[in-house]
Amino acid sequence: MKDLREDFPTLCLRIGDYPLCYLDNAATTLRPRIVMGAVEEFYRDCNANIHRGIHHLSVKASQMYDKAHQRVAEFIGAGSWQEIVFTRNTTESINLVAFAFGQSLIGEGDEIVTTVSEHHSNMVPWQILAKRKRAVLRYIPVNPDGTLMLDEARRLINSRTRIVAVQHVSNLLGTIHPVSEIAEMAHRVGALVVVDGAQSVPHMPVDVRELGADFFAFSGHKMLGPTGIGVLWGKKDLLEQGEPFLTGGSMISEVSLDGAKWNDLPWKYEAGTPHICGGVGLAAALDYLEGIGLNEIFGHERELLAYAIDRLSSLGFVELYGPSVQDRLGIVAFNVQNVHPHDVAQVCDSFGIAIRSGHHCAQPLSVAIGAKRGTARASFYIYNTKDEIDRLVEALSYAREALG
Repeated sequence: MKDLREDFPTLCLRIGDYPLCYLDNAATTLRPRIVMGAVEEFYRDCNANIHRGIHHLSVKASQMYDKAHQRVAEFIGAGSWQEIVFTRNTTESINLVAFAFGQSLIGEGDEIVTTVSEHHSNMVPWQILAKRKRAVLRYIPVNPDGTLMLDEARRLINSRTRIVAVQHVSNLLGTIHPVSEIAEMAHRVGALVVVDGAQSVPHMPVDVRELGADFFAFSGHKMLGPTGIGVLWGKKDLLEQGEPFLTGGSMISEVSLDGAKWNDLPWKYEAGTPHICGGVGLAAALDYLEGIGLNEIFGHERELLAYAIDRLSSLGFVELYGPSVQDRLGIVAFNVQNVHPHDVAQVCDSFGIAIRSGHHCAQPLSVAIGAKRGTARASFYIYNTKDEIDRLVEALSYAREALG
């Protein structure tokens, strides 16, 4: 996919004496020109608020924003565009579910099940809800390679379980979790399934209905879109039952001094002026990704992943974490012997290579796999190449020689 690199102006940057090598895609991706252009065009040609005016600019902006909901619905296999709620990010989407549904669904003694592997965004909201409602929060443990212990999942998900929250793909290890199997366990006891799809939707074909989710959350900025735009998909009947997360303008249909009536879906959950150009930019990003093909993206990342694991494994001083290639996406967490992961990241930066270090908002998982100090993490996307992995290996060799 080398030809794609020309679509990303950021890749032309130089960091000191080196061309940028961007391997921090699990944190956020770069933006192609088509997305930048869509945002610029919106502000230039139809900058107006939506659903409130009948003048030309407002009507055009409203149509573009509504169409973005439809575009997302098509991309993830939703049953209707009304099931697509725009939020700021995955974190806000999960908090919305915890508030709008968890408050009424969870009572004292009820149980919420999540996993040790979760990003903090799909862990902390449930910790808070469980504490507030005096419920019990249980965690599905992981094997040494970061895969979930499904026998423990079957034991933990029981008649007291009301919500099961699970990530589709680990942001630390790239592990693809068996969400459909877990959803089947949850639905068997009448529990709702909340899926964090932030690391799956950008990298592989996803059909939310086939997956068995009741709610599914992801972020635009991890799939070439603007920051500040996220998505919550929910089954229409559930969204109709829930209470609004935020209240005020736009999410109402009628207001009197005695109270208010809520707007239709999805506006019921989109209070105030939304991130309109974010939705427009996200739609452009989805067009770009579908132009490449999600299967092609998945295959490209798998090829890079296999090459990276092979190259890094050949270095006797690098410890790798995570499952086998066939059970994961293009994320590699590792440590260099006797070198702190933050120092590794700093050395890589001196070579123009952007990687992440730390616990990656998944500290319990770091501890569970034996990486209490955290790890360094390289994560790949459509514009990365094997040459860049070779550069990473060179930088790690220098880090080991200079600091180890």
